[in-house]
Amino acid sequence: MNTIPSTFNEYQIDRIVLGGKQINPCASLDLSVIMLNSNGSHLRLQSLENLLNAGVKTIVSVEPNPDSYNVEEVSRRYPSVKFLIPREKANDGVLINMAMAELDSKYVLVLRDCFHIPAGIISKNLVENIISSDIYCIVPRVVTSSGEGVITNFLPTASRGTFKIEPNPLTQDSLPTLYPLNFVGFYNREKFIQLGGFDYTITSPYWQNADLSLRSWLWGQRTLLTTKFQISYSEEVKVENITTDHTYLRFYLKNILPRYKADHGVIPCFSFLGFFIRSSCGIFEALSQYNDAKNWVNKNKYRFQRDIQYLIENWMDLK
Repeated sequence: MNTIPSTFNEYQIDRIVLGGKQINPCASLDLSVIMLNSNGSHLRLQSLENLLNAGVKTIVSVEPNPDSYNVEEVSRRYPSVKFLIPREKANDGVLINMAMAELDSKYVLVLRDCFHIPAGIISKNLVENIISSDIYCIVPRVVTSSGEGVITNFLPTASRGTFKIEPNPLTQDSLPTLYPLNFVGFYNREKFIQLGGFDYTITSPYWQNADLSLRSWLWGQRTLLTTKFQISYSEEVKVENITTDHTYLRFYLKNILPRYKADHGVIPCFSFLGFFIRSSCGIFEALSQYNDAKNWVNKNKYRFQRDIQYLIENWMDLK
């Protein structure tokens, strides 16, 4: 397995970037948008237009492939939009990292093309409040196409010594949530980069999202809910794949195993055996992953401000 990345956007893939040569003439907000496209939504162009008219600074539209529709023609129609087209397979985290590097606004809203983006969806007052909060990530309220609420509140818990992420139906302004559902939320771009962005070596989208989000909590940042911004699905809601695959081990080593001692994070001595038994890996693979994580934690040890035990026990006091 690849070494844990130590800097933001360390991993690069071949891609094409079209457009974005012109500043949005309607720009009035220190906010940009990353639109993750996957299914060729017929609402895509209208969504881009509505976001530009709302006053966002820049949009990076991440395309699933160069043949999804006539990107060159659309880029000429919307010169304020950058179209990022990967030329090789990449997971969501890698695509968001690359798109984030193309932007320079204070906050970045990550969206997906499966959402309905009506005119006037983003207000100046909303963005100003988010910017003044200086919070790492703000997660919007999400509803289905029929208006039913979708759970966006997730709690860190432990059962018989095993870490778990539990959904919570409670939605309330400024409540803490462990991670943004499907990566969707307002991100403080500078904090995102300082945290290192998404770890490309974690291939599961769910655990990749949980990895950065939990790391942000352990390093002293916060992700909170807002009820002042609501988006709705334009199609059937897709259920997250929360399967614990082999990449969960990297998530576990980076976030669950470290302990906070005095003023720094550390992977405890003599913890390898417990990890090896849990990992279902061969001895050499387990040792390689363990040592890689130990080096990464040591490199970032003074960035830790708490460990998972403290986070679980004090969760509701961290908002």
